[in-house]
Amino acid sequence: MFTGIITALGSIESAEQRGDLRVRIACPFDPAKMAIGASIACSGVCLTVVERGGQPGDAWFAVDVSGETISCTVPGMWEKGRRLNLEAALRMGDELGGHIVTGHVDAVGKVAQIDAIGDSTRLLISAPASLAPYIAAKGSITVDGTSLTVNAVEDQPDGSVHFTLNIIPHTAEVTTLGALEVGTPVNLEIDTMARYLQRMQSLRG
Repeated sequence: MFTGIITALGSIESAEQRGDLRVRIACPFDPAKMAIGASIACSGVCLTVVERGGQPGDAWFAVDVSGETISCTVPGMWEKGRRLNLEAALRMGDELGGHIVTGHVDAVGKVAQIDAIGDSTRLLISAPASLAPYIAAKGSITVDGTSLTVNAVEDQPDGSVHFTLNIIPHTAEVTTLGALEVGTPVNLEIDTMARYLQRMQSLRG
C-alpha cells in the first residue's frame, strides 16, 4: 500500500529486455533501507526491488517490468532517461498524508488542457469511459503516482470523462507533474473506496 505522497524523483538509467524488462532506476534513497523484495511505486506502478546499490543520496535499484505492466501503463514510460515519481511502500505507523493507493494502474488518461490559476496550475485530464463511474468531485485520484483531489467532473458525449485538478507549486516542483504538456499520457488509479462502492452498486442493480 502507498499514500500517493511522492518522496523522491528517479530516472531510468537502463532498460534491458530479458524474459521481462529489467529496469535500473537512479534515486536519492539509502540503498541499505531498500530491501530486496520491497515494493516501490514508480509513477503509480507498484514494482518489486530485485537489485540495489550505490550510496545514500546517490543510489539505484532494479525492477522487473512484465509485459502486462507495460501494456497497462503510459507508452514509452520504461525508456532510458524517463523521470519517475517514487514512493516506498507504507509502513505501519506512517502518516497517511494522501489516500490509500495500491500501485495498480486502472487506465491511461491524457492531459487535455493546462491553465495557470494564480501560482498554481489547473490540469484538465481526459479519462476513458471505464473510469467515469469512479471519478467524483472532491474525491481522490492518483495521477502518475501522485495523490490529488478532483475539483470538477464533466461527462462527455462519447462516455469518457474530463476532470480537473489543481497543482500547487510545491507539487509541481517535487513531482513530474510540473513538466506535463497538453497531450501527455498519464497513469491513473481510481480511489479504492470508489471501486468497492461501484461494485456493491452494480450487484444491487
